[in-house]
Amino acid sequence: MYENWEELEASIVNCKKCKLCTNRTNIVFGTGNKQADIMFIGEGPGADEDREGIPFVGRAGKLMNMAFEGVGMNREKVYIANIVKCRPPSNRNPQEDEAMACLDYLRNQVVLVQPKIVVLLGSVALKNILGKEHGITASRGTWFERKGIFYFPTWHPAALLRDEDKKIDFWRDLKQVLKRAEEMQIEV
Repeated sequence: MYENWEELEASIVNCKKCKLCTNRTNIVFGTGNKQADIMFIGEGPGADEDREGIPFVGRAGKLMNMAFEGVGMNREKVYIANIVKCRPPSNRNPQEDEAMACLDYLRNQVVLVQPKIVVLLGSVALKNILGKEHGITASRGTWFERKGIFYFPTWHPAALLRDEDKKIDFWRDLKQVLKRAEEMQIEV
């Protein structure tokens, strides 16, 4: 484990732990408030994220930003990361060996951020954080508590682009996160 952000970020710059490194333009480490009480975890970067080196800046990220604004959540006050730090080819889901290669980086990010709430965006984040036995359809909208952190699975914003009906669920889920944050006296 790394003691600070500088060491952690330096450790990943030239990462070659899996095959995703061969086609990356940029490592997509994370963004936002490094002392956030709320952290969002997605699956992996897309083309726009790979180009800019920042998570959730493409179409799905823009949709997520609109949802944040709509419910009164400030993106600058949360921390956003992904399971894998390099773009999987053709935006496919990360394979198990790729996710395993990056999970220590993500775990270290969680340790450094020390969030009280972690929102798991989609099936890949859910399965890699809470376990393979969980499915996003059954787990979405349900709170899980592990080691003092509250986890809340919801749809990945990219799923909203494919299925408009999921936008209402996502909106409601963000409101649930805000309600829990308020109960915990967390400012968002």
